[in-house]
Amino acid sequence: MHLESGPALLVIAGGAALLPIVARRIKVLPMVAEILFGIILSFLGFRNNMSGNWLPFLAHFGFLMLMFHAGLEIDFQALRREKPFDILICLFIYCLTLTMAYGAALLLGHGLFLALVFSTTSLDLALSALRELKLSKTPFGQSVLLCATLADFLTLLGLTVFVLYSDLGFSAQLFKPLPIFFVFALALWGLRLLAWWYPHQATKLLGGSDPLELGVRAVLALLFIFVGLSELVGMEPILGAFLGGCVLSIIFEDRGLVEEKLAGFAYGFLIPIFFINVGLQFPTEALLRPDFLFLSGKLLVIALLVKLLPSFLLRFRGLSYRSCFSAGILLSARLSLIIASASIGVEKGLIPKELEPSILGLALITAAACPIIFRRLAPDKNSL
Repeated sequence: MHLESGPALLVIAGGAALLPIVARRIKVLPMVAEILFGIILSFLGFRNNMSGNWLPFLAHFGFLMLMFHAGLEIDFQALRREKPFDILICLFIYCLTLTMAYGAALLLGHGLFLALVFSTTSLDLALSALRELKLSKTPFGQSVLLCATLADFLTLLGLTVFVLYSDLGFSAQLFKPLPIFFVFALALWGLRLLAWWYPHQATKLLGGSDPLELGVRAVLALLFIFVGLSELVGMEPILGAFLGGCVLSIIFEDRGLVEEKLAGFAYGFLIPIFFINVGLQFPTEALLRPDFLFLSGKLLVIALLVKLLPSFLLRFRGLSYRSCFSAGILLSARLSLIIASASIGVEKGLIPKELEPSILGLALITAAACPIIFRRLAPDKNSL
């Protein structure tokens, strides 16, 4: 690290520490405040005065931790308890969302990749909003969480397949990533067997207080094993991180203190640095261009419609029209996954770079506004 990086590190670390307090005061999510903080730093010319690779490294590490936690947050035990008919309804909602998004992408002069970008949602935002209103365990909450889980998982899988196809074409190379799914299945089988044979040791590893922090080391090793494998087979590292989180979520329903320690490390430092870096990379000159505002408005309308209209199919799960509408509003909130997919799309040349600022603007608006609107429209717990 260069000596001149000291002030930059001080400002960014200080921002990561203080922004949650500021976010609470202005009533926005900490992630939104962190991106806005990064945009302000970019506007002040902060990006041009930085040197060294420490910020991209920490931001990329935070990104991997974010996707690992995305896999960790999927409640596979709850998915097993769902009736096949209810899962089919949520699958049909996702298919309808993707179909509408594809039509909108074609109208904008783009293709399937942008449709996948529109199909994203934010499982963590949905889960936070539902928990806040104590709706996560209700039939309404379970419907929203199931739709969000399938949207996150299927979109990430679709993005990976699309990127592989664009890089390799339809050839034998397209099946190169299959070993990582074999390792995924092997890890599930092996860890499940170990947890069944040695339940006490597994509980102690994840839930106990260990001065050597063997549980944290094991979980981080799992993360980097899947990230390393994804790099070896030519797959996006974020999918490897996501699969690593899924392994842990499937095997261990109760992850004890280890999950709390990882969350403190990730959400307390690394993930905020990722979001601050996202804001730092924002081209502030785009804010002054009328075409940016016009395009952002079009993307916002499309992003809302492709989630709101299919959500009325939740009527088949017994929800009222108001509940369906409020579910659609909450599912319209996007943040980490849409930012990730836009970044991948620009890097691979699948969407133009001029589109990325508008997608980031869409993420900021929906992440800030949709949970607030949802709180006003959400059904009362006692009426469900």
